[in-house]
This record gives sequence, C-alpha cells and structure tokens, in this order.
Amino acid sequence: MSTQPPAAGDPAILVAPTGAISATGPVPGEPPQSPPANRRLLPSIAITSLVLFATYSGLISILLPLQVGRIDPEAKVANLAIVSTVSFVFVLFAQPLVGAFSDRTRSKLGRRAPWMIIGAAIGAIFLAGLGSLTSIAWICIFWVVIQFSLNALQGPLTAIVPDRFPRDRRGIASSMMGIGTMLGGVVGVILAGVFADSVGVGYTVFGVTVLVVSLLFVLLNRDFSSKDAVVPPWSWKAFFAGFWINPRKHPDFAWAFTARFLFILGYFVIFAFQLYLLTDYIGLSEKEAVDTTVLLSIAGAVTTLIAIAFSGWLSDKLGRRKVFIYAASAIMVVGLAFPLIMPTVTGMLIMGLINGFGFGLYMACDTALMTEVLPGGGSAAGKDLGILNVATNIPQAMSPAIAGILIGSLGGYPALFVFGMICVILAGVALIPIKSVR
Repeated sequence: MSTQPPAAGDPAILVAPTGAISATGPVPGEPPQSPPANRRLLPSIAITSLVLFATYSGLISILLPLQVGRIDPEAKVANLAIVSTVSFVFVLFAQPLVGAFSDRTRSKLGRRAPWMIIGAAIGAIFLAGLGSLTSIAWICIFWVVIQFSLNALQGPLTAIVPDRFPRDRRGIASSMMGIGTMLGGVVGVILAGVFADSVGVGYTVFGVTVLVVSLLFVLLNRDFSSKDAVVPPWSWKAFFAGFWINPRKHPDFAWAFTARFLFILGYFVIFAFQLYLLTDYIGLSEKEAVDTTVLLSIAGAVTTLIAIAFSGWLSDKLGRRKVFIYAASAIMVVGLAFPLIMPTVTGMLIMGLINGFGFGLYMACDTALMTEVLPGGGSAAGKDLGILNVATNIPQAMSPAIAGILIGSLGGYPALFVFGMICVILAGVALIPIKSVR
C-alpha cells in the first residue's frame, strides 16, 4: 500500500500516513482501505461520541451508584468497587480484541461498521434488563456485558480517525470527538438525573439511543466494502503476540499509553465517586447531590467547550500536541486543590470549572497525538488504538476500587484529590520522552 502523496493535479485520492484512505474502493488482493471523510463524518463522530459518553457518564456517575446504593446503603462504596473491579477484569482487553478483529473483518459494510452495530445492539439489550436486578452478583454480570459491548462500539469508532482523516486533519477530528465526549458527559448526567427515581427506564433510554445513533452513523458514513480484501493468514500465536508492543522498539507508544493512563486515572478517581463525595464529604442529601452533579457537569462542560473550541484547531496550526497536554495537567492540579481548601459546593464548582478547561485541552489533542505514535504508521490502527484505549478503560474501571481503598484506609475523601493531583502531574511528565510528536 502506497504512502506517497497523490500526484499533482489528482485531488481524487487522499492518502493519510497510514495509507488507508482512498477515494476508490479497495482492489481485490490488496489490503482494505477506507474512503476519505465526507462532510457528514465530523458531525457524525461528534454526535456518536456524545451519545456513547452520555451513556457512560449517566450510568457511571448517577444510575449505577443509585442502584447499588439502594440495595445496601451501608456497603455502597464496597459494592460499587466490586462491580467496577469485576468489570475491569473481564473487559480489560475488549477494545484491542475488537479492534484487531475489525482490522481483519471482511464485509459489505467495511471493517468497522459491523462491530459498532453488534456492540450497540448487545449493549441495548442488557441495559434494558439491568434496572430490574437486585443482586450485586447479577449486576456484575450484566455490567460486564454492557461494558464489553460499549467498548466494542468505541474501539472501531476511534479507529475511524486514522482510517479516514489525513494527519493534518486529525486534530480537528480529535476536537470533534472531544466536543462530543464532553457534551455527552453533561447530557448523560442531566438525563440520568431525570430518571433518578426510575433507574430501569433510564437504562433503557440510554441503550435504545446508542443503538439508533450507531445505526445512523453506519448508514450515513458508508465505508468501502472489505468483502474481497485480502488479509494475512490467521495465526493465534501472531494474534496474541500482537498485543505486546515492545516499549524499547516503540518507546513513544509506551509513553503515550502511560500518560493517558495516568491522566484518565487522575480524572476518574474523582468522577466515579462524585455522587458519594457530595453526600458523604460535602454533606448533601441524595436529591441535592444528584442536582449538584448536574450543575457541576454543566459548569465543567462550558469551560471544556471553550478549551476545545480553539485548542484542536491551534494544535493543527502549530503542529504541536504535547504543550497543550502539559498545560492541561498543570490546570487540573490547580482545580483539584480547591475542594481540599474549600470542602463546599462552591469549592466543587470551582474545581469543575477549572478541571473542565484542563480536560478540554487534553481531549482536543490527545487522540491526535495517539494516532501519531502508532507502530508501523497505523497499519493495524484498530488493534493499536484499541491497546491505547485500554489506557482509558483500565483507569476508569480501576478508579472505584482505588477510591474505595483511599476512602476506607488512606485518609478518606480528601485522599482522592491528592491522588488525582499526583496522577495528572505524572501524566505530563510521561510525555516528555516522546520524540516523534512535538
């Protein structure tokens, strides 16, 4: 597959560094390709990201903690940690697995679309049944399937960025994904708050919405058929070996993985326990905590959108990614300090505003940076981005368990903020050794 730019006067072919973008369909006997981005793709990515992350945020921050807490209020912290830890163990490699399978998928719908549809459909079915459960064990089982399914949707969606955008447009694509992600965080919390008294209905609404939007994404942004594409012969040994990316051979990939892991852990160790933090640390009632969570989400989203509005474009313009993430780490440290100094709703609101801006800087540039450190120029983007997305999934899944330990044994709720500050500082430090991205 060629990685050379198109000849002068031939605008019909757009070639990304991955060599995966082509305005003509794949030639039988050649590796699969994807068409260049159409006008619908950027808003479609933003909307699909919005719905997916609205589901994540609504479930993780409101509906699941409410359901678990109502089963056994005295053991809610431990039970939520159990549910999250069990799902972490089982879905750890969901995205790289699905990403690797999608890299090799041959279908009329292309490589990514079938997995997005399957993930959304299974997730919707199990979400419809989650609300009726009253056993922590059964909630664990359903939550594992739901998490795996949503990750099966997210992995191929992320791989569409290197598949269909040339390198100099990945910053704006990353920004659109970031806008969708952060708006989704707000919409999800607001919608979940509406269904606080009807958790089961809320789960079903989220599930159906994910399925409908995923189907629309596939229909409106058709990929080339990969049915006749030739992929290398299957080897289980090579398949599993592919999940080990040697950090000595690919140090930039390893450092990018580490930085994302630490940044997301620092953010989600607070986010995952926000409802309990407001009730137990700030002293609000359950209803007040739900309403305040909505307020914090809206406040954070405003500053996040301000950051995303200029940073993705400016990152492409300057050809720089790392400086924006350094700034994001520093800003997050300042924000996380406020609830320690002011353990009030005001302190939490200031943290939300500051951290929203920092997280916006991060989201606008991180995905673009990730696509630029892929081994082999992104020839296995689905698998490799799936592995990088493990650096998102692991800390999200681990954060309730870590938070439970910090709250129960290492200083209570204030320890969450200290731990978060340490993580985001180390995330910025981890980017320093990366050489291939400025």
